[in-house]
Amino acid sequence: MRIPGRRRGHLGTEADRAAFRALHQASLASPALREGLTASSAERSIRHLRALLGTPALALTDTAGVLAWDGLGSHHHAEQAAAAAALVAERGTTRTLDRKQVGCERPGCPIRNAVVSPLVVEGRVLGTVQAFAPSTSAGLLRATEEVAQWVSAQLELAELDAHRNRLIEAEVRALRAQISPHFIYNSLGAIASFVRTDPDRARDLLLEFADFTRYSFRRHGEYTTLAEELRSIERYLLLEQARFGDRLQVTLNIAPEVLTVVVPFLCIQPLVENAVRHGLERAEGVGHLRITAHDRGPDAVLEVEDDGIGEDPEKVRRALAGDASLDSVGLGNVDARLRATFGDDYGLVVETAPGAGTKVVVRVPKFAPGVSVGGTR
Repeated sequence: MRIPGRRRGHLGTEADRAAFRALHQASLASPALREGLTASSAERSIRHLRALLGTPALALTDTAGVLAWDGLGSHHHAEQAAAAAALVAERGTTRTLDRKQVGCERPGCPIRNAVVSPLVVEGRVLGTVQAFAPSTSAGLLRATEEVAQWVSAQLELAELDAHRNRLIEAEVRALRAQISPHFIYNSLGAIASFVRTDPDRARDLLLEFADFTRYSFRRHGEYTTLAEELRSIERYLLLEQARFGDRLQVTLNIAPEVLTVVVPFLCIQPLVENAVRHGLERAEGVGHLRITAHDRGPDAVLEVEDDGIGEDPEKVRRALAGDASLDSVGLGNVDARLRATFGDDYGLVVETAPGAGTKVVVRVPKFAPGVSVGGTR
């Protein structure tokens, strides 16, 4: 019985369904290719690429040899596919291979012809896509070139990701170098002052110093939890309080629910050091530093506030823009890494004026795709 007012679901035309299948296969191949052209990424992506072309066999190669083969006729891949890869890598253009070049003495083997198209990234041929079939056609030639161009685009994105990660590593190394001379000199001076008068405190401070530097100079992972970052900051402040004594008063107010939020490594420490060095160190009398972290729906909001001498807003703008001539511990570095990780909505917000203290606000999402402890985005 047909119910009035209801219609059967319409799945679209055959062209619509074909487009969906192609997009689906491309989406399945993409994650592996975004890791670069390796034997592992080729093995994980090749069957999806062959589904895009619908050929009996497909090979992915670098410039020297076959990385992966999918489909029939794998006995062709040892010599013929490798030779074709070398030829196309040298010339940088798509080639077709006829029966003489592919040649097969095995009866019933469907591999008689091939289209070999280069994978090009930044003008360099990294490898080839090789589509094997009983015969070639203009359609197969065009389709293979389109797939090769799409694979090349994924590999170029992989190169950009790798370049971005190298830049971030360089930025973190630069930040470490910027922090260490000031802090290490001052910390060791403070510890030395207690060696004779209070050896037990000197020992405790030395252990805190060791733990702080171990965290700051670790080499695993681009991200850490807010809890780990704050634990390192507490060590830093213990050492600074040993130097300043009662002149440095610290208040921490941290909501427990934000402690597991993942943030870029060393993104809070520079803000605290700036508050101590530029806000409180040059101020007279007692200085107050307040660090708070709150749950704000989908975000965590952290504030570092001091009642020190404040700063010229124009100078802060230059620091956020990365002006290396300013004596500022990594404000531009931290701002750039936050924006690169979470988007432009998540940069630093700095409120300051001469004589009015400084407040730096950091807002980060509690969950962000691809951001995890120990990983790179």
